Amino acid sequence: MRIGTLAERLRTTPHAIRFYERRGLLPVPQRADNRYRSYTEQDAERLRLLVGLRQLDLPLEQAAALAGMCTAGHCEQVSEELREAISQKREELRRRIDELQFLDRRLAHLAGQLGSGETPQAVITLGKEERDV
Repeated sequence: MRIGTLAERLRTTPHAIRFYERRGLLPVPQRADNRYRSYTEQDAERLRLLVGLRQLDLPLEQAAALAGMCTAGHCEQVSEELREAISQKREELRRRIDELQFLDRRLAHLAGQLGSGETPQAVITLGKEERDV
């Protein structure tokens, strides 16, 4: 299948597919006589896995390695590594949520102070040290 068909099928773009190829994360596809890229079902499956793993916010190199392993028939090993990666990603996400909630509270407090006529300099620096981490 051609790159446009593959991109549409996987809800990505030809540009993204070419990017993965340039980075060496996908095998170089065969070329038809007209020089168009020609992808196989195995190429589509590997790319589907790669795109799905990237949507989980896994680093590009890790996602590509896991997609390649699964395509090569080592999905059981991928499952083990993916469980660990998911656990780490969820912990990172929880930390980030805590940081964003603190930021939201701080912004609300600052907005209230500014609304009551405080000067920006005093409001911005006041209370920075109060964060409980």
